[in-house]
Amino acid sequence: MKILRQIGSLAFVLGIFTAVFAGIPWYVIIADDPVVPWWLRIAVFCLLGGILVVLGTVALEQRRDKTSRGGPLPTEPDRAVLLLNSAALPGREITEILGLVQGHTVFAIWLGKDLSAIVRLILGGELTEYTEMMGRARTAATSRMVAQAAEMGADAIINVRYMTTSVVGSAAELLAYGTAVKLSA
Repeated sequence: MKILRQIGSLAFVLGIFTAVFAGIPWYVIIADDPVVPWWLRIAVFCLLGGILVVLGTVALEQRRDKTSRGGPLPTEPDRAVLLLNSAALPGREITEILGLVQGHTVFAIWLGKDLSAIVRLILGGELTEYTEMMGRARTAATSRMVAQAAEMGADAIINVRYMTTSVVGSAAELLAYGTAVKLSA
């Protein structure tokens, strides 16, 4: 599926560059005849076909991921490992520092939700579309961090921190990190 999406992306890029950098100059400078040449038609079909292939593969991947996951992301990650945003736990002693653990994700929202958030931005109020997106991203990143700590045999993660950056448009990267430790009994 990934290869098909890359082929679609390549067709789109080649089509758009041919249409813009060869088709427009041809039309402006040379064209006296309204008939569109074969190479420009192919470029336009590559552009449109590439978009359709990319959209189709992404939609199929999302559908497959939803069915394999069995529904939406959990609202709370597995808490077999204790999470703390401080360096110490009252009443327990840190016996071993296992090292840095992290969870990472990049989330985006559907264009329809992005458009409704833009309207809400103009009218005012909470941008619930983005609030939901960031909540899901935080849950996914935390779950991945906890899973990494559990693999190391950690009892807790101390100094838990979250960092977020904007990747492109309405996509946000979220990184959860902390120090995996073993605790006294």
